[in-house]
Amino acid sequence: MTENQLPSSNLNSSESFNGQQETSNPSFPQFAPQSGTDNYSPQGFNPAANNGVAADERTVAILAHLAALIAMVVSAGWLTFVGPLVVWFIYKDKSRFVRNAAAGAFNFNLAMTVTTVVAWILCFTIILIPVSIIAFIVVFVMTLVCSIKGALKASDNRLYRYPLGINLLD
Repeated sequence: MTENQLPSSNLNSSESFNGQQETSNPSFPQFAPQSGTDNYSPQGFNPAANNGVAADERTVAILAHLAALIAMVVSAGWLTFVGPLVVWFIYKDKSRFVRNAAAGAFNFNLAMTVTTVVAWILCFTIILIPVSIIAFIVVFVMTLVCSIKGALKASDNRLYRYPLGINLLD
């Protein structure tokens, strides 16, 4: 027997891990028998439960939620609504899931941008500087937390409803 050959006793074995007889090769689960349960999929995994959302749509929805965090780094917090707006324009007619995720992210980030502008205006008055600082902290924390929560929900194929926003996009 050469080193590339398997022992003949293993070639004739057709017993699966749970003791059932099967005729397919366990290395190729797509050819496994359809009766009973699939021995090769993880417990609790149901590929039909993705609500018709493709993997690339889920990825773009996650990106729509996380675009605000990326914009906070790139534009110092001023253009957080641009990323979700671009995603909404591209996917508004292609995917309902991505459109809803991007619209929610845009509406929320637009409200946070308006709040930031108001905080800057308050910053010019000496008396309201503490209110301005509190507003900046609240905007930062809410944007961080809500964007991450939205991305996590999108990765589970669920829509995230932001706690507040200016309903401009639908």
